[in-house]
Amino acid sequence: MAFNLPELKYPTNSLEPHFDQRTMEIHHGKHHAAYTLNLNNAIKDTVLDSLSIEEILKDMDMNNMPLRNNGGGYYNHNLFWEILSPNGGGSPQAELAEAINKNFSSFDLFKEKFSAAAMTRFGSGWAWLTVHKDGKLDIVSTPNQDNPLMPNTAGGGFPVIGLDVWEHAYYLQYQNRRADYVSAFFNVINWDEANMRFLQGRG
Repeated sequence: MAFNLPELKYPTNSLEPHFDQRTMEIHHGKHHAAYTLNLNNAIKDTVLDSLSIEEILKDMDMNNMPLRNNGGGYYNHNLFWEILSPNGGGSPQAELAEAINKNFSSFDLFKEKFSAAAMTRFGSGWAWLTVHKDGKLDIVSTPNQDNPLMPNTAGGGFPVIGLDVWEHAYYLQYQNRRADYVSAFFNVINWDEANMRFLQGRG
C-alpha cells in the first residue's frame, strides 16, 4: 500500500498572518512530500506495505532509521495539518477543556508548559500534547521525527496536538524567533479536531 501526500483542507495563504503562504507551500509540497516518497520506498516489497501508518509506527524497529525518520515525518505532518485551521485559536472546549483544567490547573498554565516543551527542544523536533487511556494528559517533546506512537518514546500516549519546531516550519517568516512562532501556533489550533483526537485516544 503506497501512502499518499494528503491535500490540505484550506488554502496555503489562509493561516496568515500567523503562518505565511510560502512556508506552507514549501513545508507541505516539498518536505512532507519527501517524507511520503521516502516512506513508500522504505516499505516497498516488505510486510509493512499492507499496514496503516499507525500500525507501522507502533511496532517499528527503532534502529531502522529510514523508516523511523520518514514514517515519523509522514505521520507527524499528517497530524499537524489536521490540527491547524484558518478558524482556529481561542481556547479548547468540551471534554478536552475539562481535561486540560484538571491536568494543568488552567488553560494559561497549559500554554506555558506546552510552549516550554517547544522552546526547550534542542535542535529539530516536536512538542506534543498526548492522552493516555485513563484520560491523563501529558506534555512531551521528541527529537527529529519521533513521536509518542513509537516504542518507548515520550511516555507513550496518543498524540492530540503536535507542533513542528524544525526550522523549516518557521524560518522564512520568523527566522530564529521560535518563541514568536510558538505563540502564533495558538492562533491557528483547530480545537474541535484536537477534542476529537482526545476522545479517540482516551478510548
